[in-house]
This record gives sequence, structure tokens and C-alpha cells, in this order.
Amino acid sequence: MKSLFKFSTLLKSLLILTAIIITSQVYGQKVKPSESGYAPANGSKVYYEVYGKGKPIVLLHGAFMTIDMNWGQLIPELSKNRKVIAVELQGHGHTPFSERKLSHTALASDVTEVMNFLKIEKADVVGYSFGGEVAYQLAIQSPERLNKLVIISSTYKTSGWLPEVNKALEGMKPDLFMNSPMHTAYNAVAPDKTKWTKFLEQMMASARQPFDFGDGNISKIPVPVLIIAGDNDGLDKTELSKTYKLLGGDVFADMGPMPKSQLAIVPGQTHVSLMMQTATILNHLNSFLQ
Repeated sequence: MKSLFKFSTLLKSLLILTAIIITSQVYGQKVKPSESGYAPANGSKVYYEVYGKGKPIVLLHGAFMTIDMNWGQLIPELSKNRKVIAVELQGHGHTPFSERKLSHTALASDVTEVMNFLKIEKADVVGYSFGGEVAYQLAIQSPERLNKLVIISSTYKTSGWLPEVNKALEGMKPDLFMNSPMHTAYNAVAPDKTKWTKFLEQMMASARQPFDFGDGNISKIPVPVLIIAGDNDGLDKTELSKTYKLLGGDVFADMGPMPKSQLAIVPGQTHVSLMMQTATILNHLNSFLQ
């Protein structure tokens, strides 16, 4: 019962956040993409939007989300001096549902195919939550395509989350999302609205599968990495500290060079609320990606 209560609380918070973001998009000022469409990717197609001009930055959203829901507040700011490429992963938003097995490897490959289609050789890559997992995998399998990597409230292995988070993921059911703000957002843009339940089932089955990209692979990521996390966002901070150490951090920099990678713990934030801290995240991005 206690686990179910925690899961219900997590879901309620997530749905409230989604409603807030959707409302802000409806009533706030919104920029329009200079380009949007579909890129062929590994036998399917992936939806993308492009904003602004300048050095490219690729945005990868969280689970069950769309570009607007995850990045709607950051895109107008980032696109003032950057070329922003926002992608909707398999089954999300405009990107059609596929029976293809959902895997981090396949999704990371999809991202490189979008970059190929847009003729982008290298880019900074930012991933939130599920998108952060894909971003880690992208840095492992195609490091030559990245300039810098930013991971927001995410991990590269199941044990990077607190046990209660993994228990909550195990208990997810599709009907919990029915008629939710996420369902509404999906219906607004999905090419086939009848795939909603199949999409949820596919995502939830994937979330229940343990994963681990390997400490050795993380330590070999050649590009600078910025990790942004909320102090109470569900990530195991002991494991997060180990991750930062694998990336060359957690040293006595007064007695040697500053590491190329960085770790930012934002106080008073959860996994859900962290993405609402637009100014804080933007400041970290602008400082790290300059």
C-alpha cells in the first residue's frame, strides 16, 4: 500500500506539472519553428523542429512528453543565439508509434539519423529524464557527433534511481494516464490517436526492464558532461557522485586542473519541479555550453 501511495503521489505531481506547462504554452508567448518535419530513421521516421540560428543544440524530452511540454519555456531563450533541434522520440508526439523494440541503442541511432538528415555533423546534446538516458547512449555509441553533453535528472543505469522510483515504475498501468494532460497533448499531435494505449504499454514495459550502460563506457565519454539534478529528484545521490567521478570530477581542483565535466545540484527541487526552473537551467546551460 505504501508503494502504491508513493506512486500515486508521483503521478499526480507529474500530471500537475504537465497541466501547468500546457497552460503556460497556451497563454504565454510562443515561438514558431523555422523548420519542422520528419526525418527517415532506421525504417521509421522521427519528427523534429528547428528554431533559431547558430551553434546547434539537440533537445531530447522525457518519457510520455512532447517538445512543447518539456522544452516550451527553454526554446524561446535558447533559440536567441543557438540553432535548436528538438526531437520527438519513437511513439511520442508527432512521431508515429512503431512495433520496433524500444531500446536506448535504437533511439540514440534515430537521433543521429535526424542529425544526418539536417546535415548537422556535431552538436551539443541535452536530455531530460528518459531523454537523458538516450543522450548517455548517444555519447557512448556516437561520441564523434557531440560537442558537449548535458544530462538533466537522469542516469545510465537502473540502480541510479532510488529503490522507490523503480518500484513506482514497476507499478505503472496505462489507465493511470487516461484522460490526463499528457493524453490530451498526445491527441493534439499524434498521427494515429488509436495507438495511445499501445504506446503506453510499450513505454511501461521498457521502463520495467533493468538497464546499465556500464561504468567503463561512461568513463570513456570523451566530451565534457554537465549533470543537473534536483536534490530530491529520485536519483540516488551516492550513485550520482560515482557517476561524476567516472567523468573525471570530484577532485581537489585547488591542487590541479578543473575537471572538464560539471555537476549541479539544484536545492529544493524534485524530478518534476526541476524542469520548471527555467532561469536556473538556462544559466547552467549558457555557462557550460559557451
